[in-house]
Amino acid sequence: MLIITEMNSTPVNDMEKKLAEYKCDTNEAVCLKLVRFPEDLGDESTTFHPEYSHQLFGDDEVAFGYKGLQIQLYYSAGNLSSLFKVKYTARVTDTFDCVEPDDVEGKIREIIPAGFCCNTDDFISLLEKEANFKPFGSLLHTYKVHNVEAGEDLTYQIHKVDTSCPGFREYHERLQTFLMWFIETASFIDVDDDRWDFFLVFEKYNKDGETLYATVGYMTVYNYYVYPDKTRPRVRYNLSETDDIIAYSEDPSENYVKLRDFVLVKLCLTLPSFSSEKLSQGFSEEMVSEAREKLKINKKHARRVYEILRLRNTDMSDEEKAKEFRLEVKKRLYGPYRKNQRELTKMQKCLRPEELASHISQMDTRLQHEELEKSYQDVLAEYRRVLERLAQA
Repeated sequence: MLIITEMNSTPVNDMEKKLAEYKCDTNEAVCLKLVRFPEDLGDESTTFHPEYSHQLFGDDEVAFGYKGLQIQLYYSAGNLSSLFKVKYTARVTDTFDCVEPDDVEGKIREIIPAGFCCNTDDFISLLEKEANFKPFGSLLHTYKVHNVEAGEDLTYQIHKVDTSCPGFREYHERLQTFLMWFIETASFIDVDDDRWDFFLVFEKYNKDGETLYATVGYMTVYNYYVYPDKTRPRVRYNLSETDDIIAYSEDPSENYVKLRDFVLVKLCLTLPSFSSEKLSQGFSEEMVSEAREKLKINKKHARRVYEILRLRNTDMSDEEKAKEFRLEVKKRLYGPYRKNQRELTKMQKCLRPEELASHISQMDTRLQHEELEKSYQDVLAEYRRVLERLAQA
């Protein structure tokens, strides 16, 4: 086997090198703009990039099949009218007949609503109508911030709005696409639920002597029922826990995670889908749906709650049951290790069987298993702390 590896190392490395030329970091390839003036379109200083792109392009945040990939997703600053273009200098199919490029355009179309422009002139025509855009909802507060670089005060307004406001639903569909790029586990919300409130922040600016409004931020608040006759707002924002507000932190501390786990587990204990009988049958869409609809808990957190409660119902002294639980958790934790498998899948289309076998033999599976075991033990310790606190409560 050693001889085979040495004999085939050069062609494998050559093919890897060629394929690597057609890999693009999607966090760099996605180019976002909030356009106020036509000249912003050609101004690189107004371009910004996502913090995350894994929800569309996978955990490795890579698009395969292109050189010089640029995914342009530009918005008018106020109404968020959209311009969408995909550019590249070369595609893999121009060189390799056996490999298909990723459908990057299709992935973007999954999150942006219909009605976007593909032509710059059409987008500029919409930009000229920005003077007609006025902030939605009712004005709650106005404040000023001094901009040292510009040498002037900038004026901001906070507006409160709900989905009954004319035109807001369509605007919100465009607005919420930013969640996918800047919140790691974001999901779109159901605007048909009238218990959502929205708080929007706009910046006032001047264009040709007119006052215009640019969208600069927003926050959503869900008013969920609290027995017997109250509602409590749940805020998608980076705040601390209070008596009246449950806050979701996008970069949670260890103590925050412990508190969140404890609260969510207690809440889910009341749901039929998390009963002991259902837990033994594995994680299900019923759990995801009920946690989302009744408690507004996303799928990632519902899965974590399931694992904690599954541990609670598992006799870990029973070797077979302990093994079942361990494999269930490790199956989820294995996600990051699938990156190499995705690359191998691409290579399978071009490499001969002996070349592919050579490449696989070079993977250090032992190290992967060690890291996976450590991750499992860390998670197990976290879950046990939650269960200890639950028992004390």
